[in-house]
Amino acid sequence: MLNDATAGTQTMEARETLARLARERGSSLASLSRMLGRNTTYLQQYISKGSPRKLEEDDRRKLARFFGVSEILLGAVEEKSYTDTGDWVDVPRLLVEASAGPGAAAAAETAFDAFRFSRKWLREQGLEAGKLSAVRVIGDSMEPLLREGDDLLVDTRAQPFRDGIYVLRLDGNLLVKRVTAQGAGRFSLLSQNLAYPPLSVEAQDFELLGRVVWKSGRV
Repeated sequence: MLNDATAGTQTMEARETLARLARERGSSLASLSRMLGRNTTYLQQYISKGSPRKLEEDDRRKLARFFGVSEILLGAVEEKSYTDTGDWVDVPRLLVEASAGPGAAAAAETAFDAFRFSRKWLREQGLEAGKLSAVRVIGDSMEPLLREGDDLLVDTRAQPFRDGIYVLRLDGNLLVKRVTAQGAGRFSLLSQNLAYPPLSVEAQDFELLGRVVWKSGRV
């Protein structure tokens, strides 16, 4: 059984760990609190004021699965832990939409939900659990490949460029396009729907946010 001093140290470490994980993922404490079905100040008060003193078991489990870490890091005793070698990974669904059309204004990129993927499947695809997010498509410029309402799994790792379908930011808007290199620092942003002409842009004019590696959608 833990003594009071050890338990107090682990509680403080759990708060520090949660704050660090949120910073690294780019998730606000308010959005994580909403994901738990709590008041938006719940996790901020937990981290800064120690109130509540420890996370409730269900909240801790959801956060551990969201970040893909052991529950022990968030204050659980070992026999109740969710381990990083579990069978499933929760990938955050971001409160943004990538436009397959004229462009969607970028919103706050906060998580509101999660998709659960097999850890084995992610490994087979060469994907890293902590570097994935999901966004929804709006518009028709990528039809028939991507349709409005499809959810996209986006690999956000920094990697050498290769032609493919990306979520990108251009002029403050989020787009999903096929991106190909033209050479001399220029790129083509291509739509699947031939009603939309290609765009030619320079490297400094846009930002690649992640490569699309999977989609879901209604039949």
